[in-house]
Amino acid sequence: IPVVFFDPQYRSVLERQNYGNEGERHKKRMELPQMTDKTIKAFLAEIERILIPSGHLMLWVDKFIVCSGINALMEGSELQLVDMITWNKSRMGMGYRTRRFSEYLVIFQKLPVRAKGVWRLHDIPDVWTEKIENGDRNHTHAKPVLLQEKLIRSVTNKGDVVVDPSAGGYSVMKSALMTDRHFLGCDILG
Repeated sequence: IPVVFFDPQYRSVLERQNYGNEGERHKKRMELPQMTDKTIKAFLAEIERILIPSGHLMLWVDKFIVCSGINALMEGSELQLVDMITWNKSRMGMGYRTRRFSEYLVIFQKLPVRAKGVWRLHDIPDVWTEKIENGDRNHTHAKPVLLQEKLIRSVTNKGDVVVDPSAGGYSVMKSALMTDRHFLGCDILG
């Protein structure tokens, strides 16, 4: 598989940020089955196994994971961190001090690490603004379809398979179909 998108439901974030994240206001988020670090690491090991040489993992994380948890999650993996995109959601989120407007897509590559001949598009900014309107929000963790579409075009060919093992709102599927790629994905809730 040339590219896998992975957006785990991080239990560690909810445990760390205990400020109403599981109350009435966030009922849909609360209903999502949470993944332990052990479960996430098991997924990451399988992702690494199925990636082709120089294939990419697009890992969705928030500020907490970027600042304190990414190294622990990737411990034991040979995947190499090669880039990161900040997604400006244009929508204010939670935060004790600063309010979150962004999520992060951390990009890893399987050995051998190389860009030439693997990464085809060179016009993707490292800060991507894409607002998801409420009418387009079919999942509590909806992701930017146009960004994912651009990344898929960058690292795959028509007819390739794009994988998303925790598909949620199936935005990666929409992005893959927009690019004439095949999609293989699932979600525990349907």
